[in-house]
Parts: sequence; structure tokens; C-alpha cells
Amino acid sequence: AIMSQGRVYSVVFGAVSVSAAQDFFEISPADDKPVQLVGISFDQTGNSDVGDAAEEMLRWSVIRGHSTGGSGGSAPTPRPMAPNDVAAGFAAEVNNTTVASAGTAVVLHEGAFNVRAGAIFWWPEGCEPAAAQGNGTIVVRGVAPADAITLSGTLYVRELG
Repeated sequence: AIMSQGRVYSVVFGAVSVSAAQDFFEISPADDKPVQLVGISFDQTGNSDVGDAAEEMLRWSVIRGHSTGGSGGSAPTPRPMAPNDVAAGFAAEVNNTTVASAGTAVVLHEGAFNVRAGAIFWWPEGCEPAAAQGNGTIVVRGVAPADAITLSGTLYVRELG
């Protein structure tokens, strides 16, 4: 897809204590409005893991195709990046400690970030993980850290249609 197509929204969680594996982000596309993940950032916003001995690489995955959504987190409102854009059609959830399940899940991206340094990642044009309503959800899932960390994150989502 061309970068100028569609509308881009941010989905944010801030200063959340993360101690368990979870879906950091869960996006459920609306009918006839496919979504693409454009970029993502993770940052530790606490002091618990800033020393060399405490730092770790936290693995995360982008998974498409679960038919049962997760639970245990919250449902923030996706915010349009352009101030005059309409509300998003997709539903968003963050920090679900009961992860999405069932369906035909496929892993589209695997990565890791240093919890001490944080991360920001932009998918190259044409490589954005995408989903439509018929695919179920698209989630960004993280493994459990060695010990609790205070994490903030932002997912940038393009909605087409």
C-alpha cells in the first residue's frame, strides 16, 4: 500500500507494570477496513531494570489470525494522528494478560528489545503486518520479563477503507 493511503492512529499504554506474558496490543479490524501496523515503540519508564545486571532482551511477536480475543487489560481509544481524521473503525486493547487464542494464528514478525534502552521500529513500506476482519485479530505479544518492569508503548496503525 502507498504510505499516503488510509488514516494512521496511535494506540498507547503508559507506565504499566509488566510481569507476565501478554498481548501488549490487540487490534480487531472493522468490516471492510483492513489495518496495517506501521510502527511501534517500547520504553521502560521505571527504574527497576536500569543496571547492567538487570537488563534483558524482551522478545515480542506480531501474530495474525486468532479468533478469540484476549482479556485482562484495557481498551484505549485509538487516536488519529491527523487532528481532523474520523474515529478509528478498529477496536484496540492493550496489556491483555490472557492472550488471544484459537483460530489459525501465523507469526508475521519476531523481535526483541533491550528493556534498558527501549526500542522504536518502523516497518518498511510494503512490509507492514496487516489484517482484515476475516483474519481475526492482529496482536503484538511479549514474553514475561525476568522480573516486573514498568513499560510504556505506542503502536501506530494504518486503517484502510
